[in-house]
Amino acid sequence: MLKSCEKIETNVYAVEVALEGDAFKAAVTKAYTKTKGKYNVPGFRKGKAPKHIIETYYGKEAFWYDAIDAEYPALYEEAVKEAGINPVAAPHDDEIVDMSENGFTIKFKVTVKPEVELKAYKGIKAEKEKVTVKKAEIKAEVDKALEKDAKLVAVEGKAAKKGDIATIDFEGFLDGVAFEGGKGEGYDLELGSGNFIPGFEDQVIGHKADEEFDIDVTFPEDYGAEELAGKAVVFKIKLHKIMKKELPKYDDEFVKDVSEFDTIADYEKSLEEEIKARKEAAADRDFENKVMDTLVDNVVAEIPAVMIEKEIDNQINEFDYRLRSQGMQMEMYLQYLGMDIAALRDSYKDGAEKQVKLRLALEKIVELEKIDISDEDIETELKTYADAYNMPIEKIKSLVSAEDVKADLACRKAMDLVKETAVAGAKKAPAKKKAEAEDAEAPAEKKAPAKKAPAKKKAAADDAEKPAKKPAAKKAPAKKKAEESAE
Repeated sequence: MLKSCEKIETNVYAVEVALEGDAFKAAVTKAYTKTKGKYNVPGFRKGKAPKHIIETYYGKEAFWYDAIDAEYPALYEEAVKEAGINPVAAPHDDEIVDMSENGFTIKFKVTVKPEVELKAYKGIKAEKEKVTVKKAEIKAEVDKALEKDAKLVAVEGKAAKKGDIATIDFEGFLDGVAFEGGKGEGYDLELGSGNFIPGFEDQVIGHKADEEFDIDVTFPEDYGAEELAGKAVVFKIKLHKIMKKELPKYDDEFVKDVSEFDTIADYEKSLEEEIKARKEAAADRDFENKVMDTLVDNVVAEIPAVMIEKEIDNQINEFDYRLRSQGMQMEMYLQYLGMDIAALRDSYKDGAEKQVKLRLALEKIVELEKIDISDEDIETELKTYADAYNMPIEKIKSLVSAEDVKADLACRKAMDLVKETAVAGAKKAPAKKKAEAEDAEAPAEKKAPAKKAPAKKKAAADDAEKPAKKPAAKKAPAKKKAEESAE
């Protein structure tokens, strides 16, 4: 029974619930039936002592706390429903304020969803890039196709040059001692690819097959392995062979071999259309992201910290699942990046806050637009989950709440409304200086042969970057539960 519900601070209510009279006595009897086996009473086999004997021996309140523990969850659910509040976390600061043979009263605090004001959600304006395809982009696609069809031929009697593929054995030494991870045999290194640390590939250039030589290099100061960062080392090299790529001739015959077209003109026209379609899709995504960013900025609300922390939990758990699916543990990943779980959580904070605001905005739109979802819509969505995870629909229904599915679908419709009413404007051309600055950005850190990660680890590390800015990428709660069950 709900006794009182009072707002005591922003997004926090103090709630009192009670269970009294016959209802409490029935709960105590039920607690006795369930827990009597844990009491030892002289003269009785364990679990066979009558209720009043146990109460005489252990005290009349022997079963009260068990009764409270058993009844509290249902009391809580009924109370928040009756009070019309929407909790975003488990109750806290629980306190038994009264307890006797006639019943008990518990007081607790509940953090609820904030009141939300939404400045605007229809007709949001955002820049959208105008898509064009340059000849250089078409040429780049052609070059990729030629590279893919290239043959490797041996280089005889000539020194290795940039672009060649050198098959090498290497072993690294720090102060004359071989270091862990610094050895490789029969490694095919494309010279000029930048796969190894700066200076390594340059010193292979100019040598011929069957030569043995030393390479002096210095690891970058920010290198991942602390024991090697900034250190000067020596690599002993054995150059086994040199290969070079021989590209096919770019003509109509090549086009016929690699595509459904007969001429270069038709082939390049198709490439232009493919490039344009990709760029248009990217421009659409970028436009939608900007629209959603504006929608998030239009949210006015005091968001409880617990909502953001819970969203961080969700995103960390999803990321951990992706890591494990690629054969990497979270601890290994954090070690790879040189960070702890607190730093990882902090890196998710802004994205989590944005995700929470987006969900609140969409829920507000659902309310304002009176968006409703039919039972047929819910059934169709559940069927989609069942097909996606190859599970019986009844199993899906046991895993996910129809109310969660309904809420997700309503938010999806709200998002569609925002996108459909958004207004695209021409994207301003960047200033010349800004463009030059972007072109002048430092190149990405090179990998050293001593620290080359296996493919699985590398893929996981690539995925391990901060979550994408697009807040709409979050999984629906129902879909997430189905994924976890299908694991």
